[in-house]
Amino acid sequence: MEPLKAILVDDEFSSLQNLRQKIVEFCPDLQVVAIAEKPEEAILLIRQHRPDLIFLDIEMPRMNGFRMLDELGDHDLDIIFTTAYNHYAIDAIRISAFDYLMKPIAIKDLQNAVERFVKKRYGRTRDKLEVLKGSLSTMKSQDTKIAIPTGDGLEFVPIKSIIHIESSSNYSKIYFTDGKSFLVTRQLKDFEDMLQSFNFYRVHNSHLINLSYIRKYIRGEGGQVIMQNGDVIDVARRKKEEFLRLITS
Repeated sequence: MEPLKAILVDDEFSSLQNLRQKIVEFCPDLQVVAIAEKPEEAILLIRQHRPDLIFLDIEMPRMNGFRMLDELGDHDLDIIFTTAYNHYAIDAIRISAFDYLMKPIAIKDLQNAVERFVKKRYGRTRDKLEVLKGSLSTMKSQDTKIAIPTGDGLEFVPIKSIIHIESSSNYSKIYFTDGKSFLVTRQLKDFEDMLQSFNFYRVHNSHLINLSYIRKYIRGEGGQVIMQNGDVIDVARRKKEEFLRLITS
């Protein structure tokens, strides 16, 4: 039997390379015919190669995975989502009969997902996608948890426990409601992409804030916000108009 064709879609190139290598080594039933960092590029590649399967990151800047599929239109392919959602979202994906891989992707999980895909290759996907979209849309609350990389693995923290996140070169410092903070090896852009649907806004190149924890706004060229924990954060002048619209609407 010829290998089934797969395309990998993720805005992080290192994630694409890592997943492709694991598929090459451990999933002989699949042939990776293309990878794409941008959803727009992925749409063109899917139409060109007509793959049997795509590995699709859900949260991507400008166009998330669901919107990409909407833009793609009718398609005869299956989808395995790669996701940073916590176990509550994973339960919704499982109930909707979709496969998923939790980042960082474990080899055994990858092999199991591919095996399930091969077995149900000819199942319908479009109706399942609508169910999954509906399931996840009910979870866009700050009770959702996200995975934070730590020295020995991952820690799952409720979004509602985050007051703001500050950029520090290739690191980010997260400030929590309990007064604690810690530095993680992820860029602020990664958190912006992940949290923009959860009432977070990037008021400055160096600051992403939880709008739920603004105590006061101080007028100025861009202005400043005082957060619940007392931290004072500058608002970039170019962000001022959009920011004020968000907090006053």
